[in-house]
Amino acid sequence: MSAAQPWPTIESPCISICTLGDSGHCLGCFRTPEEIGQWLNYSDEQRRAIIEELPARAERLFEDD
Repeated sequence: MSAAQPWPTIESPCISICTLGDSGHCLGCFRTPEEIGQWLNYSDEQRRAIIEELPARAERLFEDD
C-alpha cells in the first residue's frame, strides 16, 4: 500500500471574509456562491479565468452610483 498523495496546491482568492453582498457575490473574494462551492472541481484554466475576472467584478460592485 502506498502513502497518500498530497493534494495539489490550488490557488484561491479567498481572504476569509466570507459574506455575500446584495449583488450575490462574496465581499471578500468577489466570487459567486456557485464558484465558491465548485472551486475544487474546476480545472486550473477555469480557476484562472475566474481569478482574472475578479478585479473587474470588484470595480463594478464598488463603483459609485
